Amino acid sequence: MADDPAAAGFEARKLFRAARAATLATAADGGQPFSTLATPACAPDFSIFLLLSDLSEHTRHLRVEPRCSLLAVGTAETANPQTAPRVTVTGIAAVDDDPAALARYLAIHPYAAMYAGFGDFHLWRIRPMGALLVGGFARATRVRMADLSPDPAAVAAVVESEAGILSHCNQDHADALAAIAGEAGDWRMVVADSDGMDLARDEKVARFHWSAPVADSGGVRTELVRMTGEARARS
Repeated sequence: MADDPAAAGFEARKLFRAARAATLATAADGGQPFSTLATPACAPDFSIFLLLSDLSEHTRHLRVEPRCSLLAVGTAETANPQTAPRVTVTGIAAVDDDPAALARYLAIHPYAAMYAGFGDFHLWRIRPMGALLVGGFARATRVRMADLSPDPAAVAAVVESEAGILSHCNQDHADALAAIAGEAGDWRMVVADSDGMDLARDEKVARFHWSAPVADSGGVRTELVRMTGEARARS
């Protein structure tokens, strides 16, 4: 992983895009660092969204000092928690009032719709500056921003096609999505990006990664065909 910076960046993004909870660390005015539970969602360009209350300690910190970090942890390989893959992303936070950004956040965290409209809640966007990826016990790799960020051209190409991808798959290939999800039910694709997709059934949302970053909608189609075939072979 350390010998392939681009692969390390993809691994870091996969781990974080799949995270439904993370630890947010902030500090302000030279005081003690503060950490709290946060529920992130990622934009296509891998900037990170958080829906935060103005009344919280961490929001007060961010308004004074926007530098912060987020830790996402995967599943441990053994009983030793140190064998869990994890990634710490450092970045700069700012309020983002774009309705499209909030809609993307709610696609990943649909339960948050019940309080997203409260006056004291705002969406924040964290722009990553770098990361530390730990693939397991004693397997650490520093990831530069250039390697952490997905290819801008690929991001733009998939963003342009995303609405059509979602509409086509949800209307015409619901059976394939259920096969990929591995559970029966009305699964819908709610997010597609250059690294993977998110499928939702009611308030359950699960991340599925492409085998490698894709460059456009054709790459998305190729990955979906592969994933559907593999899922049906397993069943």
